Amino acid sequence: MVTGTRAAVGIASRGSIGRDRRRALFWSYFFLAVFVIFFLTPPVYMLITSLKTSAEISAATSPWWVFSPTLANYVELLTSSTYLTFFRNSALVALLVVAITMLISIPAAFALSRMRFWGSATLATGVFLTYLIPDTLLFIPLFKIFAFVREATGIELLDRWWLLVIVYPTLTIPFCTWIMIGYFSSIPKELDEAALIDGAGYFQLLTRIFLPVALPGVIAATIFAFTVSWAQFLYPMAFTTSADQLVLPVGIVTTLIKGDVFNWGQIMTGALLGALPPLVIYAFLMDYYIAGLTAGATKG
Repeated sequence: MVTGTRAAVGIASRGSIGRDRRRALFWSYFFLAVFVIFFLTPPVYMLITSLKTSAEISAATSPWWVFSPTLANYVELLTSSTYLTFFRNSALVALLVVAITMLISIPAAFALSRMRFWGSATLATGVFLTYLIPDTLLFIPLFKIFAFVREATGIELLDRWWLLVIVYPTLTIPFCTWIMIGYFSSIPKELDEAALIDGAGYFQLLTRIFLPVALPGVIAATIFAFTVSWAQFLYPMAFTTSADQLVLPVGIVTTLIKGDVFNWGQIMTGALLGALPPLVIYAFLMDYYIAGLTAGATKG
C-alpha cells in the first residue's frame, strides 16, 4: 500500500514538473517572439522600402509588400562617387580611431589593473566617469578649443574628416580602458608574478602573457570603438560641412534629404549598407564581445 502511494506521488510530481516545463517553454517562446517582432520590424521595413521605386513608395499601396522589386537604389548609391566618398571617410575614421584607442587603452588598463600605485583605483573610476559625460555638453567646448588652435597656429581644424580621428577617442578610450581593466583584473596574479620572477619586464608581461589571455576583452573593446566611431552622428554633423569631408551617417542625411523632399528608397538603402560592416563584425565576434564585457563580473 505504501509503495503504491509513493508511486502515485512520484507520478504526480513528474506530471507537475512536466506542466511547469511546458509553461516555462511557452512563455520563453512568447517573449522571444515579441523580441524578434519588436527589433526586426524596422530593418525588414527598411529592406522592403529599399527595393521599391519612388513612385511605388509614394503610392497608396501596402507598405509591407513590393509589387515591382528593383535594385536601382543599390546600383545608384554604389556607383555614386559621393556615397563612396562617405563610405571611405567612415572607414578611414573608424580604423584610425580603433588603432589609437587600442594603443592608449590597453597600456592604460594594464597599468591601472596591475601596476598598483597610489590613487590607481580612484583614477580608474575617474576614467570611466568621463565616458558618462553627454556628447551634447562637449561639442561647444570643443568649438572653443578649435577656435583657439586656429588663432594660435593658423591651422583650421573644422570641416576636416581627420578631425574626427582626434575627437572620437575622447568617447572610446574611457570605456575601452574600463573594459580592459575588468578583463585584466580577472587574470590570475600568479601568471604575472611568475613572469616577473623569471626576469620578464612589464612590456613583455603585457605583450606575451596578458594580451594572448585577454584576447576576448581586446576584441570587445575593439568592436565597441569601431561601432562608436562608425555610427557617431553629432560630432560629424557639427564639425564637418563639405560633401567630400562627410562621413556616412551625416552624408546620408544631408544629401538624400533636400528640403522637404525625402528620397526614402535611397535613404533606406544607404542606412542598410551603412549598417552592414558592424553587422558582419558582430555576427562573427559576438561570443568574444559578450565574454569581454562580462569578464570580471563575478570576480571577488
